[in-house]
Amino acid sequence: MLETVTRMKTANAREALLEPARKADSEKRGRKASKEVRQLQLIEATIDSLARRGYSETTMADVADGAGLSRGIVNFHFESKEKLLVATLQHMYDEYSAHWRNALQRAGDEPANQLHALVCADFDRSICNKRKLAAWCAFWGEAKSRPTYQALSSARDAVYQTIFIDLCASLKQSGGYAYEPQVMALALSAMLEGLWLRLMMGTEDTTRETALQAANEFLSVAFPKHYPLKAAVKP
Repeated sequence: MLETVTRMKTANAREALLEPARKADSEKRGRKASKEVRQLQLIEATIDSLARRGYSETTMADVADGAGLSRGIVNFHFESKEKLLVATLQHMYDEYSAHWRNALQRAGDEPANQLHALVCADFDRSICNKRKLAAWCAFWGEAKSRPTYQALSSARDAVYQTIFIDLCASLKQSGGYAYEPQVMALALSAMLEGLWLRLMMGTEDTTRETALQAANEFLSVAFPKHYPLKAAVKP
């Protein structure tokens, strides 16, 4: 009995010694989560400001006000407007990359289905909306004069373009087409970017629905054996 009591006291003492470390670890995880939440709030507020005001008119104060946080919080997390904008661009690329990768994975192993999934993903509302398109436009307008933006964009675009080239090569082989895969992939990317640009500019005849329809028509023309044109429905 005495031995049992002694063991219990020893265990309790050990637990008491470990408790401060556990509490500190829990608080550390809480601070980390809080930091990530705050940074995401500020990034989302930056996207809002870019969409409403544009690149040059967006300030740290605008972002703080938009996030409902103090201006000191913005400086604490990002130190400068440039660091905040780089983090925002990184976040947007990460979101876009995760989106198209998920679409590609869900499409299965058939190249025609994969290419169609990538095209459709570009016009999903979660990615293709006025707010985010305007923010993309703001960054693209600055990319030429900012090497950091160019480097980030080029690295991400290269991966995406390589997948397009590989898919075009697979469709060429199975369909017996005469095009060069790299050239066709470039044309496909240019078409998608052009439709995004028209949506950004608010062209009256271009909506997400008509843009997706136009993209699908392009697939039908470029790869007729894989995407046959649908017969027109008579009224």
